Amino acid sequence: MSEKSGAKIFKQKCSQCHTVEAGAGHKQGPNLTGLFGRQSGQAGGYSYTSANKNSGIIWDDSTLFQYLLNPKKMIKGTKMVFAGMKKPKDRKDLIAYLKKTCA
Repeated sequence: MSEKSGAKIFKQKCSQCHTVEAGAGHKQGPNLTGLFGRQSGQAGGYSYTSANKNSGIIWDDSTLFQYLLNPKKMIKGTKMVFAGMKKPKDRKDLIAYLKKTCA
């Protein structure tokens, strides 16, 4: 896993909708600080769909790896417009970056 590659992937595919810096505001998507170990739909101050709030998903490496493959399949009714990432290495690299940056 490469955090450097993950940072590049985040910048290209995620940063237009998400922030990772503590205290940074929400964009179209929520700020991802504190993501790991948190239940889906629980970041304060962000307006989630009921699908996200009621999914019961706790974010960890495994759930995020699955979600990033096809968000709309994993949480039917999510407003996340991202189509997903097919390459397992890209998802692993992105997760490595998020683990370092969002802790």
